[in-house]
Amino acid sequence: MEVQLNGSTRIYYVIGDPIAQVKSPSLVTEAFQNKGLNAVCIPAHVAPEDLAAFFEGIKKMKNVDGLMITVPHKIAFADLCDDLSDAARFLHTTNCVRRDGGKWLGDMFDGQAQVEALQRNGAQLQGKKAVLAGAGGAGTAIAYAILTAGVSELAIVETDQARRDGLIERLNGLGLGKVYAGTTDPTGFDIVVNATPMGMSEGDPLPFDGDKLTADMFVGDVVTTPALTAWIARAQQAGCRTSTGMDMFESVRDLMVDFLLEK
Repeated sequence: MEVQLNGSTRIYYVIGDPIAQVKSPSLVTEAFQNKGLNAVCIPAHVAPEDLAAFFEGIKKMKNVDGLMITVPHKIAFADLCDDLSDAARFLHTTNCVRRDGGKWLGDMFDGQAQVEALQRNGAQLQGKKAVLAGAGGAGTAIAYAILTAGVSELAIVETDQARRDGLIERLNGLGLGKVYAGTTDPTGFDIVVNATPMGMSEGDPLPFDGDKLTADMFVGDVVTTPALTAWIARAQQAGCRTSTGMDMFESVRDLMVDFLLEK
């Protein structure tokens, strides 16, 4: 596809640290251009200590209309937005921000996208027991989405105990399924999802004990690079049905593009 790129091009950044693993620049640009828009998505490698300064500079660029936020900035960026959607405010995390008049509005689509990916690949959530690794930006949103999709129980595995316990308390306040602290042992769960960066680098440990996987479990992941993570490969070896990080990205890309283009 020939990309339209000139002085009138509207710019959208995807920001993270690291950034080399993201698929957004090509795939989101393709989505924009397929809609007939003169717009591109550009990667920006921004360290946490530079995040606020970077955003202040972006605000002064009149041809920048939006941002996509990835690891590790999703929670921190919620504090930089002028306003948040109801879901992003409850979760205190965002993965997409658009210029809305003179303000910047943030929303969060990782949770909805993960649930869509799981269900599209055959997972049944209603009444099931789920365990989730990670309570960062993506994990927080996925926990909320899985719970509201109707699971009866949700266990959360997170090394930051204060973050984990705070999320558990907020989710239990919704009065839906039971939410509690979990372990890396997936025994007894129907749905097992990794929402951590584990798997991005060769030699990373698995987010759960792979020896405890059984063929009746459904396994998901958020990591997009490599396309087949060690976690998903291990699950497939155990006979599990799976949903990959790229399956999730297909959904999150479409949700973010719709949000960014909303007027």
